[in-house]
Amino acid sequence: MALTLDGKVYETDEEGFLLDPHDWNESLAQHIAQGEKLDLSEARWAVVRYVREHFDSHGAVPEARHVLKELGKHFGKDKATRKFLYELFPYGYGQQACKIAGMRKPRKLMLDV
Repeated sequence: MALTLDGKVYETDEEGFLLDPHDWNESLAQHIAQGEKLDLSEARWAVVRYVREHFDSHGAVPEARHVLKELGKHFGKDKATRKFLYELFPYGYGQQACKIAGMRKPRKLMLDV
């Protein structure tokens, strides 16, 4: 499958996850988020950008527990919870945040723990 934005074609799997995470950009993130019916609030952007930074430096998607720590740093301890992460991404961190961040579909959804 493919996704077209601003005249450029991005290859995706059948669920809309990018096949090449290096194709990602912030305009594409906004487009994918719209498809997920999510507005990219400050907190959602913080998660998406953290996923990207972690991927760029480690070559892997961070587990949800690392994302929770990051949320706590930026938004306070009361936001460093799974409940808040699910409020941001109702279908799960692995299913929505990682998709918006341009990651391939996670093989294991331990990311949603």
